[in-house]
Amino acid sequence: MDIPRRSILRAAAVGTVATALPLGPAGVATAGGRAEDVPPDAWMARLPDGTSLARMTIPGTHDTCCTDPRNGTEWSHTQNMGIPEQLQRGIRFFDIRCGRLQDQPGRFGIYHSAYYQYITFDDVLDQTRSFLRQRPQELVLMRVKNEHELSDAEFTATFENYVANRGYGDLFWFGDRVPALGEARGRVVPVLQGYTGSRAVLRWPGGDNDFLSNEWFELQDKYSVPSDDKRAAIVRHFDHALAAQGSGKLFLNFISLAPSVYNAFTWPKYLADQIVPTLESYLDSHRAGSAHLGVVPMDFPDFHATAARELWQWNFEWFHQ
Repeated sequence: MDIPRRSILRAAAVGTVATALPLGPAGVATAGGRAEDVPPDAWMARLPDGTSLARMTIPGTHDTCCTDPRNGTEWSHTQNMGIPEQLQRGIRFFDIRCGRLQDQPGRFGIYHSAYYQYITFDDVLDQTRSFLRQRPQELVLMRVKNEHELSDAEFTATFENYVANRGYGDLFWFGDRVPALGEARGRVVPVLQGYTGSRAVLRWPGGDNDFLSNEWFELQDKYSVPSDDKRAAIVRHFDHALAAQGSGKLFLNFISLAPSVYNAFTWPKYLADQIVPTLESYLDSHRAGSAHLGVVPMDFPDFHATAARELWQWNFEWFHQ
């Protein structure tokens, strides 16, 4: 008896790490795997070492650590799940916003604008490292942004302190190119915003609230615009990604929208309800093509679990059948 595809996708299974599958012409893993064989906490393990991050579809979170409205307001609340649960659910891109940790020079606290989130960069790295030790075939792409009260020189010195003096040097993969999975498994690939040092690193595109690019990335992060403009920007950037499959650049398409005068300062959880259906519709209408879409950070993936799950499943041939 044939099992409906949707029933297969809903089946939860925890498997052991299997041999990575070969890639088909569209960059997705080919036959030999089934939906129930690929658990969300180990999905990267099923992809070949030679797969560039620029040829993948990767679910992520926006303002990854903003999990408690008491650390600010509901206007700054963007996630319900902490880092461990996000990783278990298949999230592999983190948006980490750093600022000065009061009375503790050489360390970062995590902020959303001026609001301290009562979690440190040490916590972020410790929780991520704990997961990667259990799942060494996975990796995490991590935006590390100078968010609050630090000069770029201070931000750079503090980041270097984590690398040289706080025991995290071997956690990071450093390079001035987008790596392949096999080069960076078990590690954090940082993308730095505000870093002015000489280390070879990936750097976040300059600019704000727009379509942005540099030699490594094509980015859509129009976060303060009318909702219709945001929906159009999401579709435009996905279309750009599909048209540039061989560019070697990593596309990032933020689904998040900030409270603003354009939406009567609606809370992020309700803005996600308005915007995520655009992502869901795009995935449904382009499923047969199976081309990679890049990194897709979103708010409240637990509220929109189907879309978040389908992003990592997009990397496998069985999803497109």
